[in-house]
Amino acid sequence: MDAHEVNRARAKLALFVADVFASVPRKDQRAKGDCYLRGLMLDGRRKSIQPMAQRLPDGNEQNLQQFVNQSTWDPVPVRRRIAQRMVPQIGPDAWAVDDVSFPKDGKMSVAVARQYCGALGKRANCQVAVSVHAVSDTASCPLQWRLFVPEEWARDPVRRQKTGIPQEVGHREKWRLALDTIDELAGWGLVPPVVVADAGYGQNADFRDGLDERGIGYVVAVRSDVTVHPHEAQPTAPAWSGNGRKPQPRYRDKPSAVAALAAGHGRQAFTGVTWREGSRGPMHSQFLTLRVRPAGIRARRLAQAAATAQGGLWDGVLPEVTLLVEWPQDAEVPTDYWLSSLPADTPPAGLVRLAKIRWRIEHDYRELKHGLGLDHFEGRSWAGWHHHVTLVTAAHAFLTEQRLAPKADTADSPSTRSSTPSRTC
Repeated sequence: MDAHEVNRARAKLALFVADVFASVPRKDQRAKGDCYLRGLMLDGRRKSIQPMAQRLPDGNEQNLQQFVNQSTWDPVPVRRRIAQRMVPQIGPDAWAVDDVSFPKDGKMSVAVARQYCGALGKRANCQVAVSVHAVSDTASCPLQWRLFVPEEWARDPVRRQKTGIPQEVGHREKWRLALDTIDELAGWGLVPPVVVADAGYGQNADFRDGLDERGIGYVVAVRSDVTVHPHEAQPTAPAWSGNGRKPQPRYRDKPSAVAALAAGHGRQAFTGVTWREGSRGPMHSQFLTLRVRPAGIRARRLAQAAATAQGGLWDGVLPEVTLLVEWPQDAEVPTDYWLSSLPADTPPAGLVRLAKIRWRIEHDYRELKHGLGLDHFEGRSWAGWHHHVTLVTAAHAFLTEQRLAPKADTADSPSTRSSTPSRTC
């Protein structure tokens, strides 16, 4: 946005800030929030504090630095209000789980480590955050974030103290952070219609099992080497000799990789599906759905644990899901694979639409990073990172509201009716 557009939106922004920052107790802090959001939305290559303060007529670098890096305001209630405000407006078809990386120099920025960096496509020095987004074909918004703490940080008290990582925060795998985030959002009264994720999460049997335990359906990508049994396969147990433990029922045929199973059906088994209108016309490809039972040691152990937790004996039957496979016309072999726990009679077009809806996440990240400076934060502290990410999320939510209803004010809330923050920083 240029300065004229930002000034024209000042009244709406003031109401928005009064609502989502209502938990911030001090009026001057809310005013700094308003100022910071305007800095993020103004045109400019860098969205770190110094250049933003220089662009803003009422910008004060020292005040903004203190507000983001030293102030004690709690970002969680702010993100909660943003999520509760945005979900009804977006009307999500799914929640998308993903992670995003922030390349960094040095080793003192909070939770930075040498790890896989999606932004660079290789291992590099970076921070990684797990995010959950509400998505539809027309709009999306981040709902909550978790900063991934590598193992080396969990056992480094010096860096933890210098960056202010809370004592109760340790290393947790990204899939656990995703489930933690979904649980936190449920505590806010927000439950996903379905969860979608890339293969980094979908490949993980524990992640899929965690969604099953919570009663949440999913459509998640997997790699071509994931193994499954056909739906009709049945486990059997050898006859018991009467000595020792009774043999456990098992599938006696080896599972197949999903790539081999799909290719074995031949291209003629795939049918055309159009899932949405793209910038160059209808999005169309060839798909196949099959009922399968995910295999592997971990999948078997989880299924057995779920059965015996009820006090019964496990019959060896693995849970069944739907395998969705894409084989584009110009490809020699199938290219993409998803597992879905949605009902078996879910139409293929519905599965494809959900499998493909993650494109909205890439749209989010482009705007969050390139337009709103998500990865421009130059501080090192835990509090500063979370403050900045919360403010970027707020700016993104405000812009999303304007796109959804450019001529209409958003619904009033108690905080927007009762107070309006100062417009100066």
